[in-house]
Amino acid sequence: MSDLSDFPVTSRWPARHPDRLQLYSLPTPNGVKASIMLEEIGLPYEVHLIDFATDDQKTPEYLSLNPNGKIPAILDPDGPGGKPLALFESGAILLYLADKTGKLMPTDVARRYETIQWVFFQMAAIGPMFGQVGFFHKFAGREYEDKRPLQRYVDESKRLLDVLETRLNGRDWIMGEDYTIADIATLGWVRNLVGFYDAGALVGYDALRHVPAWLERGLARPAVQRGLTIPARG
Repeated sequence: MSDLSDFPVTSRWPARHPDRLQLYSLPTPNGVKASIMLEEIGLPYEVHLIDFATDDQKTPEYLSLNPNGKIPAILDPDGPGGKPLALFESGAILLYLADKTGKLMPTDVARRYETIQWVFFQMAAIGPMFGQVGFFHKFAGREYEDKRPLQRYVDESKRLLDVLETRLNGRDWIMGEDYTIADIATLGWVRNLVGFYDAGALVGYDALRHVPAWLERGLARPAVQRGLTIPARG
């Protein structure tokens, strides 16, 4: 097993269990993708809080792991070939952990790529658009006199929810009977939109049928409930 002290991030966030996967995160819609996934697959890991309130994400140690200064990121001491692997971007982390453990990803090649496309749908569309709704509805953007930006993102979020609503018609999960990383990628963002952002009325959430039922099923999973609170805020 390689010495994790070779990675600068461990000088600021020491690994008490260097044989375990190290998770650097914050319980945001992106961060909880990794913690939910790790809870679902049962892979031993050690978690480190990256506190944006104290600009942890801007420190040289963290930037050495993720030059983009976002969360989550991981450091796996037992990566491919038994060598440590440092990885950032939540979608990449989900794919890596699914491949590493053979869990929450279809083995059939066609269904595998269909699952990946829905992960990319979340990464490219749902996350950015829902996040903009949050900014313009709840945070500093709500003070802008010009409401056209908010309306633009609300309209696009409605459209994306309709895409998801259509996909979930007749399906328990995005891939049908199988709960996968596509669901993990998306659950936290829908939850945040109607919960923390309090934007359900704006996007017509109550008029939907299949998305709310899917979200309820997802939030009922014990691993999801645990993952949503990891890492614990100080």
